[in-house]
Amino acid sequence: MIDILNSIKSDSISKINELDSLHELDQLKSFLLGKKSPLMDVLKDIPKIPLEKRPVIGKEANQLKQELTKRLNKKRDELINKERDDFLNQNQADVTLPTSGFPSGSYHPITIVTRYVCSILNRYGYAIKQGPNIETDFNNFEALNIGPNHPARDMHDTFYLKNKTVLRTHTSPVQIRTMLEQEPPIKIIAPGKVYRCDADTSHSPVFHQVEGLCVDKHITFSDLKGTLEAFLHELFGDEHAIRFRSSYFPFTEPSVEVDVSYTINGKTTWLEIMGAGMVQRNVFRQVSYDPDSYTGFAFGLGIERIAMILYKIDNIRLFYENDHRFLTQF
Repeated sequence: MIDILNSIKSDSISKINELDSLHELDQLKSFLLGKKSPLMDVLKDIPKIPLEKRPVIGKEANQLKQELTKRLNKKRDELINKERDDFLNQNQADVTLPTSGFPSGSYHPITIVTRYVCSILNRYGYAIKQGPNIETDFNNFEALNIGPNHPARDMHDTFYLKNKTVLRTHTSPVQIRTMLEQEPPIKIIAPGKVYRCDADTSHSPVFHQVEGLCVDKHITFSDLKGTLEAFLHELFGDEHAIRFRSSYFPFTEPSVEVDVSYTINGKTTWLEIMGAGMVQRNVFRQVSYDPDSYTGFAFGLGIERIAMILYKIDNIRLFYENDHRFLTQF
């Protein structure tokens, strides 16, 4: 049996050295190591030989299999390098020449506006926090005073996933996570993608928000109004009027919506860009804050809406069509 293995080894090495193409190598590999190869026949016959010789024969056969595999892999690398060199020589290509290059890209307008908004609020003392896109029902709804049967859930048109998780409908869960992790004072902003089941010229099923939260002792609505007015005038300029309208959100009380005037195609109109209000006392209770000791305000704005005003764009879907002519304007 040892003589048979030595014969297989000698013959196999000779065939491997004579290989001239990858196609031939694949065929030889099947012949030498396949189920019907001479080497496999030896391994199958081991149970038929005397018991005391089986370990020796088995060891020799397995070592030969490993050696042939190693030689075949080495030969494959040699043939690949040879084919590459032959191709370069035949085509007379100089791989050291510089390429023609590709046009340089630029930041997407959503990225530009997000960074601009965050830079302003960061200078106001707001730290940037982020969280996962897939959230628990508790963080996305219940902790924000939106119970299982609350009608506000219908307004969010949610994408539900398995195990009672959802694609977050706002970045407010980042506020909940932050309050669960640390005690006041808190002053954060949370930029990121959010998801809702609606789509038209002013809505998208995937859009971007930046939400802010400020919690401490003796925070008042005047602090909220002063912060937002200073921020929006710096963001848009003094030529844009700002108005606050009374509204309702389950997680703030009192609540307001904030509109900014803008002119497009010669027509001046108002565009709602933000919701805000004083943090609801039940939200503080959900995160174990004493609502008699702390107050705070929260606000959330849509990045696409701000970009539409800054760049005078009248259709939100333009941001997601990946039209090179549109994107290169920024």
